Amino acid sequence: MQIIICANEINICYNLGYMTFKFEIKAKSTECFAREGEFATPHGIIHTPVFMPVGTLASVKGLSPEEIEMCGADIILSNTYHLFLRPTEEIVKNAGGLHEFMKWKKPILTDSGGFQVFSLSGLRKIDDNGVIFRSHLDGREFEFTPEKVMEIQHKLGADIIMQLDICSGYEMTKKEITDNDDRTFLWLQRCYKMNLGNEKQALFPIVQGGFHKDLRLRSLERAIPYAKHGIAIGGLSIGESATEYTEQLSNLAPHLPVGIPHYVMGVGTPEFILDGVERGIDMFDCVYQTRVARNGMAMTNDGNFNIKNQRYKDDFSPIDSSCDCYACKNFTRAYIRHLYVAKEMFGLRLLSIHNIHWTLNFMKRIRQSIREDKFLDFKKGFLERYNK
Repeated sequence: MQIIICANEINICYNLGYMTFKFEIKAKSTECFAREGEFATPHGIIHTPVFMPVGTLASVKGLSPEEIEMCGADIILSNTYHLFLRPTEEIVKNAGGLHEFMKWKKPILTDSGGFQVFSLSGLRKIDDNGVIFRSHLDGREFEFTPEKVMEIQHKLGADIIMQLDICSGYEMTKKEITDNDDRTFLWLQRCYKMNLGNEKQALFPIVQGGFHKDLRLRSLERAIPYAKHGIAIGGLSIGESATEYTEQLSNLAPHLPVGIPHYVMGVGTPEFILDGVERGIDMFDCVYQTRVARNGMAMTNDGNFNIKNQRYKDDFSPIDSSCDCYACKNFTRAYIRHLYVAKEMFGLRLLSIHNIHWTLNFMKRIRQSIREDKFLDFKKGFLERYNK
């Protein structure tokens, strides 16, 4: 890794050895591990800390690519498992890759599909070679090996791709988690080998280890030599308490490699994002924003509320008076509530736009607070208002 001192002494550029990927730290907190940066990819700059809206099936539910871009998204996430089943990676490749297929011009991250496969429980069988599973759609049998997962993601053409890994559950013993981690590391080596020479796609290793701090550090130590562009932390946000979540990230934070982005998978609520940023996390993703929107939940600086509540039937104020999204600039709570009650899909689309825009603006405020070296003050003030 070559360190380059930029013209501005605050900036440290980490030349990763590839023309298409570069991570630049713009500012760092003097009180914690929070940092603001820019991650250059073949399809554009990602401003970190970043939230990635989830487009599981090559679509963020209910919204167009233009609407997602209008919300301020730098990058979105899609799902390897689901796209493999339909429409298939071959169709996406023949369409010109995922960017062309879904008409999204900015960066895309695809997960490995491992979490989805291992969520199938009785529909799978694991050995060192990979995992055999049955489709949740029609019961057909397939096999994911590290090589197969890389091949699928190569054809999808995302900028950031993930290794095949095993997410260990709460109920597992330490011995079972250790065995899963050993297999995850074996698969990492094979994924890395399969991706050698691919300068257009950044492979992120995934740190596992359950909720055992020693296993987490062991997993991180083994992953670091393969983390050329970035590193991910998996197996969190699976139902653990906020205390457990922060303890695991606090354990890892001093040991995370400085010169690459850190991605915690499946995290998207404001409290967990703030706790992650404080501990050096740069990238987040979650379906939370659109999932709760489909149930009428709006995210605001004063906490969440359900637009379907009777009290909003004649409330002619915007969802959030401080928000400048399309929904808040043009429509009232009363109108959006009416749409939900009338089962008009425009209502859930408006609330999805709002929740994504609000979250991306929240990330922008986080980045500003880091630049001003006031992140912990921002966190405290935000949570006092959000949770009151």
